[in-house]
Amino acid sequence: MRTHIPARSIEILLVEDSKGDIGLIEEVFEDAKIGNILHIVEDGEEAIAFLRGEGQFSGVPRPDIILLDLNLPKKDGREVLEEVKGDDELKNIPVVVLTTSKAEEDILKSYNLHANAYITKPVDFDQFIKVVKSIESFWLEIVKLPSK
Repeated sequence: MRTHIPARSIEILLVEDSKGDIGLIEEVFEDAKIGNILHIVEDGEEAIAFLRGEGQFSGVPRPDIILLDLNLPKKDGREVLEEVKGDDELKNIPVVVLTTSKAEEDILKSYNLHANAYITKPVDFDQFIKVVKSIESFWLEIVKLPSK
């Protein structure tokens, strides 16, 4: 787990196993200078442990938003989404699915599991950066997130 701490305190949990995508997202968040605390876990089991404050994640803050990849090791993003939205303590945390899958069944299943948004990662580097900046702008500057 890595943590970046800028000025304002919006807690973001990034659940992503691609080192390249993690690096790009970290870079965009750092460059934007919009205050956030970015926590990163790389598989679905770590995500659930983080959210429940179990094991090595004891005492971690509750995230204000979750950026969730669907294709994860150990426990996939669909399972994580289902657990989060089925848990009374976690279900009001907005979950943005950020994945490479354009499959209609993944989109439909994610929304049926109460994802708050579904975004397909662009292959193009510049477009990927634009998407991450859009997520940051919308979810961290415009949307009113639920209080913890």
